[in-house]
Amino acid sequence: MKPEEPGHWCEAIYDAKAAELLLYGRALGLSHCEAEDVLQETFVTLLEKPAPPLRPEHYCVRSYRNHALNYRRSLWRRLTRELESQRWFEKSPGESPAEAAAMRCLAGLPVEQREVIVLKFWHHCTFEEIAELLEAPPGTVAGRYRYGLQKIKTRLEGILYEKDEPVFDRIDHLAAAPAGGGA
Repeated sequence: MKPEEPGHWCEAIYDAKAAELLLYGRALGLSHCEAEDVLQETFVTLLEKPAPPLRPEHYCVRSYRNHALNYRRSLWRRLTRELESQRWFEKSPGESPAEAAAMRCLAGLPVEQREVIVLKFWHHCTFEEIAELLEAPPGTVAGRYRYGLQKIKTRLEGILYEKDEPVFDRIDHLAAAPAGGGA
């Protein structure tokens, strides 16, 4: 696709954000297949736009979130999602016990906390950007982040990496994130 063709901006966003959006969909409680369906719906909608939005990546994440929330509203999908929640992340063959424990802890968080943590880590959003996306005050977003990390840290205490290094030592620096959203 040539840069001047309509949709080129959309292709670049897809290449940059697709994997992160799938993870975000999982954080919102969708199965992997549902997250892929929502990703497709999101990009079909984006391709229909006559011109790129002012902030394409932000618009893409916001659009994905809206599509995911609409998708989740169906009763049958909700029942399927609840059954799927036992397999929130598919195991990778090289997954260590510490990684599995961390994923279980993330999956066990309330959706609001899990959503903020995924947006902060994998999408590199600031608290202000997350607040705008979720239509919540930045202080609330920062609180969800801190409380979620604290829950993960508490649950992971005592679990050791192969190097006999406690898992929670690796995430101590995250608990010190500024409340005002400066990160």
